Amino acid sequence: MNPVLNTVQVRVLGALIEKDITTPDYYPLSLNALVNACNQKSNRYPVMSLDEDAVRDALRALQDNGLAGPVSSADSRVPKYEHRLQEALNLPRAETALLCVLLLRGPQTPGELRGRSERMYRFEELSDVHSALQRLAQHDPPLVQMLPRQPGTKEARYAHLLSGDVEIAEPGEPAGPAGVADNERITHLESEVARLKAEVAELKQALQDFRRSFE
Repeated sequence: MNPVLNTVQVRVLGALIEKDITTPDYYPLSLNALVNACNQKSNRYPVMSLDEDAVRDALRALQDNGLAGPVSSADSRVPKYEHRLQEALNLPRAETALLCVLLLRGPQTPGELRGRSERMYRFEELSDVHSALQRLAQHDPPLVQMLPRQPGTKEARYAHLLSGDVEIAEPGEPAGPAGVADNERITHLESEVARLKAEVAELKQALQDFRRSFE
């Protein structure tokens, strides 16, 4: 049976997996680095604002479930932490990358997963994503579940099962706790647009400052 993780534990586990793969030179992570990784505004949904106490509590729960824990090292005075997904679930890189993105961003379509997992694993074809998702769904115990297609969409979404079973909503009803309702998707898109606008504004300001330096 899978452990039933809360949203903070899911975020902490996902952040540890992501940093292990994408920034191995800076991994394992100190508590401060892990808090920053959890609170990133990019590649996260929803964006969180966790403090050290919340992350520390999540680490204890993950350690109890054999999914993460401290690293013993005589070279560092600061305690550091690692995930232990390989020991717990024995997943290859492709499946690990997909599960990580689901942990960090919630239910997604295979197309979304292919694009968002590219920094961790490059899927040559969309069919490769489907195959990896099928292996995760057939894992003992199952690690992902396919959700019903939403009206107006071409692809079904997949959700991880580390927070328990996903409640399937009836047509016209909002999705369960692990799903993403339409209004949540709109809010997410609006926040993404706002973030992109802010980044464009910062780039414009930086360009103006650069030009002024030559005047």
